[in-house]
Amino acid sequence: MQDVSTGHHEAAVPIVLAFTPNYFVPVATCITSVLQNAAAHATFHFICLLTEALPTAMQELLKGLASEQQRFTFIDLTGALSPDIYVDPKYTIAASYRLLLPDLLPQYDKILYIDCDMIFRNDLSVLYRTVDLEDNYMAGVFEATLPEQRVHMEAIGCKPGTYINSGLLFMNLNQLRADKMVGKFLEAAKVEGLEFPDQDVINQLCKGRIVGLPPFWNSIRTFLLPQYKASFLRFYTEEDWRMVQSQGNVHYTGPKPWNRFTVAFDLWWTFYDQLPDAIKRFISIDRKLTLFARFYKNSFGKFSINLLQAVYRKLKGTPE
Repeated sequence: MQDVSTGHHEAAVPIVLAFTPNYFVPVATCITSVLQNAAAHATFHFICLLTEALPTAMQELLKGLASEQQRFTFIDLTGALSPDIYVDPKYTIAASYRLLLPDLLPQYDKILYIDCDMIFRNDLSVLYRTVDLEDNYMAGVFEATLPEQRVHMEAIGCKPGTYINSGLLFMNLNQLRADKMVGKFLEAAKVEGLEFPDQDVINQLCKGRIVGLPPFWNSIRTFLLPQYKASFLRFYTEEDWRMVQSQGNVHYTGPKPWNRFTVAFDLWWTFYDQLPDAIKRFISIDRKLTLFARFYKNSFGKFSINLLQAVYRKLKGTPE
């Protein structure tokens, strides 16, 4: 694919998203943020892994979000995972598809995997082209382990601060294939009761072969809320905290902004509001939430709500 701005030929950056059809609108919102925050000459190949076939009309709507430079591939993975893979009721089977990627995409040596409940404020092509994976299995952002998470860390054999969140992964498919990791992943994924099934498996089996990325690449909920800052600073710096707040890619690991008010609420709505009505009709959002989002997006509304939150935190004794 030719880069029209420079005349150079540069392959499209492969980005994998896995989802069920009821996540269609969050996926469209996520892709919109990726495209808007990439360099003008960046090209992507969006590879959509589906729990069931996505109707052609919906595929065309996703393609319509991007210029002709961008590519889309839709892969129906119905029945691709063995029924004895453990799936926590809180998650969908789509989350475990990332374990199949080395074998599923033999044409790629490395890929980016992203969760659909994310909004991007940074150019993913920069991450893809500048991070050297060497012989490591993948790169990701290490969570700032909270005291109450330590028991879980120890149970799966990970030290605090060395456990990555699997919402954004830069995967070395070549190395994973060479070491036949897919079979090992799938075997480990049969264990019942894992708290974060696919994420726990990746951390257990890739331990010591993971490159840590700056936290702004995958800013989970606890990276953004002031009451968790002390825990964050046990593993990262004040500069990291500032970067997360000002330009972090937001990963809505808690409540989803299309369901209720949550951290970085207005950021998600900024991109959702840009979607065509033909896409928006595939989601049913409470009218009160829509009106609240409109109020929160103006400066007076945001100031008022943030002030009320600050007062509430003070009354509760929650640290700022």
